[in-house]
Amino acid sequence: MADTVFGTTAAGETVHRLMLGSGELSVALLTHGAVMQDVRLAGVPHSLTVGSPEMAAYEDKMASCGALMGPVVNRITDATVEIDGQTYELEKNFLGKHTIHGGAAAFHHRVWEIVDQGPDHAELRLTLADGEGGLPGNRAFTALFEIRPPSTIRMTLRTETDAPTPVNLANHSYWRLDDAPTVKGHVLQVAADRYTPRNDDTELLPTGEIADVTGTRFDFRQGRELVDGAEGLIDNNLCLGDRRVPLRPVAWLTGQSGLRMEMATTEPGLQVFDGHILGLPFMGNDGAEYVPYAAVALEAQFWPDAPTHPNFPDITLRPGEDWEQITEWRFLKE
Repeated sequence: MADTVFGTTAAGETVHRLMLGSGELSVALLTHGAVMQDVRLAGVPHSLTVGSPEMAAYEDKMASCGALMGPVVNRITDATVEIDGQTYELEKNFLGKHTIHGGAAAFHHRVWEIVDQGPDHAELRLTLADGEGGLPGNRAFTALFEIRPPSTIRMTLRTETDAPTPVNLANHSYWRLDDAPTVKGHVLQVAADRYTPRNDDTELLPTGEIADVTGTRFDFRQGRELVDGAEGLIDNNLCLGDRRVPLRPVAWLTGQSGLRMEMATTEPGLQVFDGHILGLPFMGNDGAEYVPYAAVALEAQFWPDAPTHPNFPDITLRPGEDWEQITEWRFLKE
């Protein structure tokens, strides 16, 4: 496995780029943010994910691209969490009143430690001290990335804590299966019969309702073409279940070229984000800047804003409990 220096953060930390490969699939992994920076499949002349060769991009508006998000991904209403009757005040880093992606403790702004590596795998580790990000518990997180036949990325996430604390993690890769400016014409299928409506297009907070997808634009059960925003903003959680379960396929993305990605996860939710923000002034993996809707994000996680909604699956991790997420991406050519 190739291990090279990718760059240096503004704080002077060295960021490594780890090249993993097996068979036809290769993945470039950054220690900054545990980012899947580049994904390549033999015979496909373009990167399958949004990434950049510029370190500056990952300390700016591309920070979430390919990153592992946590310690609590997505938004938390009013930047407060109650655990066992005690209220914790979090950083108000979203619209000045809510929390998003963990605030100052956010994974995608941290450099992870390499704890194991080989030609087809790498394991990274990050620790957060009690009170960091406003949340309780000395917490340890590990992320194992493996390339498995046939043409599959497996990500295994584990967490430990010494005090009750909320945990919700997600990989935030954007996927693009055609060599085209946008993902218009890609077909997305998701095995979800419910979704969590949000309050508006600005705050993007779940209302607490759990709604049937039937008759809505969030019904992807039979597969639907993506349309570059023509149906309105998509940044919603689709409900795959009510709890963590054994690994199973949940989503399928197919490009017009016939290239197909099957996504499997243990998690009960999938946040689908349409990528409208991707018009960014940084060089992409294939040498050009991305445009809005260049790719779509499919983020396996627990349902967002769970601490605010008791009817959502609980994300509180307690000392001694096992916490493990497994998510896979498998690529298939016609």
